[in-house]
Amino acid sequence: MKKKILAGLLATAMVIGMVGCGSKETTESSAEVSGDATHIYVLTASEDHGWTGSVATFAKEKVEEINGEGTYSAEVITSADANEQITKIEDIVASGEENIAVVVQPLDDTVQSAIQQLVDAEIPYVAFDRIIDAVSSSAVSNVKGDNEGIGAGAAAYFVSLGLTPGESIYVYEGDTSSVTTLRDNGFTGYLTGELEFNGEKIADDAKWTEDDLNAIAYSGAMNWSRSDTKEAFESLMGDASNAATKWFYAEDDELAMGILEALNGGGIADSTKEAFFANKPVITGCGGLDEYYEVLRGNSYPEISAQCDGLMSVTYSPSMIQTAIQDMIDSLEGKTVEQNHVIECENVTSENVAEYPSF
Repeated sequence: MKKKILAGLLATAMVIGMVGCGSKETTESSAEVSGDATHIYVLTASEDHGWTGSVATFAKEKVEEINGEGTYSAEVITSADANEQITKIEDIVASGEENIAVVVQPLDDTVQSAIQQLVDAEIPYVAFDRIIDAVSSSAVSNVKGDNEGIGAGAAAYFVSLGLTPGESIYVYEGDTSSVTTLRDNGFTGYLTGELEFNGEKIADDAKWTEDDLNAIAYSGAMNWSRSDTKEAFESLMGDASNAATKWFYAEDDELAMGILEALNGGGIADSTKEAFFANKPVITGCGGLDEYYEVLRGNSYPEISAQCDGLMSVTYSPSMIQTAIQDMIDSLEGKTVEQNHVIECENVTSENVAEYPSF
């Protein structure tokens, strides 16, 4: 691998010239970094809102820690879309800098070509969250949450509250990506006994058959949008017969919030709401969104919560980016790093929500 020479202000000027204004976030170090120290570029989505925006926030925390220790230097570079991110990676490669490493949250699969350029330039990289199969074998580590585990966690929670084979379930899906496919498969895989959650499988007498799975209805892509889910739920409840469905698996906390906002608003007939709450519904999400955790804490939508049999969120925190950065550091220090690094998820309810950070 090439060797990088950092030379104080000269290096800073080079980096500023390489990275466009407004998308580069550098946390100044309080410690001196040796001239041959590795510089770590962390590329994420823009720090705007929601889960993806919070990735950059947690990345900055870790970068500040790294720069403060002084063994390595690091910076966060954000991008608004995949095309911008590709350009940033290409700029890093083209700069000819030596002794560098990259941690990247690919914004979509088109970033594959830029990651291949890192590989060709022998620049080590860690991929986070969106793992691109075609280049995954070349990564130091592929760090991601357990998307199948999210589905399994939701299914296990439903079963713990009395779900029986063949009952009607409605799933609010995120998008059309592999993430949604995995979250769908994890849900059905637990119900049929193929997958476990928290070390346990569903009891034999509670297993679902393939025919039972036909009772599960899917929303189609909600684009991870709260407003889209709110509108879709209102439309669903426009047919009062759907109020008989008790079990709602939302594949993100934003989607779960869409359901709650619909129930709190005026877009559903009062008689339909009354019938819906009479079934003591159960709603699950995932991610760690503070607004949804506030519901679990009892500080938001208490009247709706009181009429539900259960509300839950499966962990999938944007703070996992810090694990990805640490994997790169561990690799630079010669430690063994798991290439397929899947971070297990847990179920968060009103009973244990105080134990988990939110964003």
